[in-house]
Amino acid sequence: MHGVIVDTNIAIDFLRGDQSSHDLIVPLWKANHAHLSVLSIYELYAGMRPKEKDATDAFIEACIVEPVTPETARTAGELFRHYRQKGLTLGSVDCLILATAKVKGFRIATRNTKHYPAESAILHERKS
Repeated sequence: MHGVIVDTNIAIDFLRGDQSSHDLIVPLWKANHAHLSVLSIYELYAGMRPKEKDATDAFIEACIVEPVTPETARTAGELFRHYRQKGLTLGSVDCLILATAKVKGFRIATRNTKHYPAESAILHERKS
């Protein structure tokens, strides 16, 4: 498996002790294939509980952080327009994460089937 963008929901699941997310992410770390959008850092910090800061910082450090580049921004705009024409309106952050994956040739590990078209995602279900 090549690079994988870890979506924010998977990162949160991991940080809150979900074993299936652990089973997904640890092999990606070992293979140096776990990537995280800089926008996921924003989302993680926006929703972080104070006691989660150290674990969140360690998680971020274990991933390869992907920036938003002009190419990514252009691609995100094109993706937004493309999917809107198909009746699916994606949020800006989701478009930018999807564009990062497209530009880099990565897949996205996510539970969010409504935010990412299936051809780009590794759909991951949390085990209760």
